[in-house]
Amino acid sequence: MANPNSLPLYEKYWYKHNYKRVLDSFILILLLLLLGYRIISINNYSFHWFVALICELWFTLSWVFTISTQWNPALIKTYPHLLLQSVQELPPVDLFVTTADDELEPPIITMNTVLSLLALDYPSHKLACYVSDDGCSPLIFYALQESSKFAKHWVPFCKKYKIQVRAPFRYFCDDECTTNNEEFNHEWLRMKRMYENLSHKIEVDPKSIPSLLEGEFDVFSNTQRTNHPTIIKVIWENKEMVEDGLPHLIYISREKRPKQPHHFKAGAMNVLTRVSGLITNAPFMLNVDCDMFVNNPNIVQHAMCILLDSKGEKEVAFAQCPQQFYATLKDDPFGNQMTILLKYLGAGLAGLQGIFYGGTNCFHRRKVIYGLSPDDVENVSKEVVKSVVDALEGRIYSPNDINVTKAVEEATQVACYGYEYGTGWGKQVGWIYGSITEDVLTGLTIHKKGWRSELCTPDPVAFRGCAPIGGPTSMAQHKRWATGMLEIFFSKHCPIFGTIFGKLSFRQFLAYMWIMNWGFNPVALVCYSCLLPYCIITNSNFLPKDWGICIPIALIVTYMVYTLVEYLISGMTIRAWWNNQRMSLITPMNAGFCGFITILLKLLGISNTIFDITKKDIPSSSDEVQDKDASRHTFDKSLVFLPGTTILLLQLTSIFIKLFGFQPQGLSENYECGVAEMLCSVYWIMSYWPFLRGLFERGKYGIPFSTIRKGAAMTCLFVFLCRSTISS
Repeated sequence: MANPNSLPLYEKYWYKHNYKRVLDSFILILLLLLLGYRIISINNYSFHWFVALICELWFTLSWVFTISTQWNPALIKTYPHLLLQSVQELPPVDLFVTTADDELEPPIITMNTVLSLLALDYPSHKLACYVSDDGCSPLIFYALQESSKFAKHWVPFCKKYKIQVRAPFRYFCDDECTTNNEEFNHEWLRMKRMYENLSHKIEVDPKSIPSLLEGEFDVFSNTQRTNHPTIIKVIWENKEMVEDGLPHLIYISREKRPKQPHHFKAGAMNVLTRVSGLITNAPFMLNVDCDMFVNNPNIVQHAMCILLDSKGEKEVAFAQCPQQFYATLKDDPFGNQMTILLKYLGAGLAGLQGIFYGGTNCFHRRKVIYGLSPDDVENVSKEVVKSVVDALEGRIYSPNDINVTKAVEEATQVACYGYEYGTGWGKQVGWIYGSITEDVLTGLTIHKKGWRSELCTPDPVAFRGCAPIGGPTSMAQHKRWATGMLEIFFSKHCPIFGTIFGKLSFRQFLAYMWIMNWGFNPVALVCYSCLLPYCIITNSNFLPKDWGICIPIALIVTYMVYTLVEYLISGMTIRAWWNNQRMSLITPMNAGFCGFITILLKLLGISNTIFDITKKDIPSSSDEVQDKDASRHTFDKSLVFLPGTTILLLQLTSIFIKLFGFQPQGLSENYECGVAEMLCSVYWIMSYWPFLRGLFERGKYGIPFSTIRKGAAMTCLFVFLCRSTISS
């Protein structure tokens, strides 16, 4: 409990980007003028004119969501040096790490994240690290055991020499130690050799795992990834509760059975919450993905400034640290480093009811995650009820109350798949079920109750991870996001209901609609892109041919200059700007559109959604990847590349028809396809350069022939239908 008379532990500063407000407003005015022109141009009314009106109406609404979200940016400043003056002692924090597949998420990446957490600059007896292995992998368990041995040397080394980056694979990027301190040089070399030995042990051939299934590993002998009992193992227990020792380290693999719902990551997080509630029951919880290592060892103190502040203690549910990346590709060729997104929209969210929960790098208040009074939760064990009551009433286990080994038996029961039946878990308590983007859904549920959240951005940045590299991985991730957003919108958790019946502020509702738009905007983009070949093939127009053409020209030029200035001010290159511009078309029109189709099939009862795990690549040893091939787009046979391939073929076919005079005669000069449609089609082709190149490449850099064949068939069908409208 913070001292109400103490100085504030953090402050929020609102600021303005006046030039952005002017340009935001000017773009909105141009969009409204374009809509007005469409409406008053009665003589031009036709099917494609109407489609253009609907698309532009949605683009205008999308822009309203955007400018509302970024209109009032805020900056959070924390004062960790005042923390101990405000509270009598630092509170315990439970640390959660989640992994689900030892092939897509290599154990060495997970272990570096765990090691960085164990080495936090925070009293060790106040920390407990829980690792959830949803793949029930003996390799993960083995890697944790070996990492705990290394941690006994690594953690003291980091704290003694005040190392900042405490993930060994990043710290040992440099091949040589350049300091003049002989003692440090000796320790550095010893640590590096020990880490190389650890890496060699962990990177074993999975086929050799059966030889490991002895002793402590025998529990894995008859297990399958989706069919196994609960396994909870105490890797390390800080029995003496030494302040400068190692935190507790506990391995958890929840029970899974075939055809039984396990609710993906949300289910794993709820198990972690219940198990930790029985063992350590810390009032605060940090959850990170397996590839998000600690980059600032004092991050817990910064987060506690927000959560323990006299005002924040009553209002703030969670402190979210942004996702930032290492080993980035030069000029962001896949448009997924989110630098501009964080700078403007992230700060804008901080100025509203709060930033979204991002699924990782987030400090939660346990009593908020529990959500309801224990009296409203039925059929839960007495021990869990006690932990819920303790959390809601603010009682904290003292070090003498914690017996990790003794609590494991009870914890095993609450990790069983059938435990949640008849309870509020996943509905009102814990991480909320119903969407594969459980993070946004859970954060939305918290905001609907009236809680705020805060963006925590210390210097240096709190956590770093690896952005997806390659077309299939990046597209699969964005498809999952788009699908999950639409699942939320078409459910009882829709933000509209949160504003009408809950305590979600109107501006926060618009912010949530901005992110839900990741699933809707692709439909408008695909329809708008199809208008170009339609008009060229049928020799008609959907862009104005009189004075009205000045509106879209001014709109495009203003938007291009506006976004370019954002990138240049942020220290990024023109090439990075262009890469992000083209990916702002490619990603939604492929991944986003497939996400929309997926949710449409789900609503029709034809199929259900699937949680695709994002592949984590073994990290590069440098801050910026120099390999030119790494920035080339790759493809696979996934249908996620079919929309883009089809759209590219449509643009190429329509230009071929125009250049070789295969267009029909227009009704009059005022209604014929003009230069504007041709220029837009050329711009679309330029934006789809990676796909154009992929048509002629082979291997992973080429679009599979099966995808090209399907795209060509759909292109022929489109041309046939266009011709049919002419003849009719």
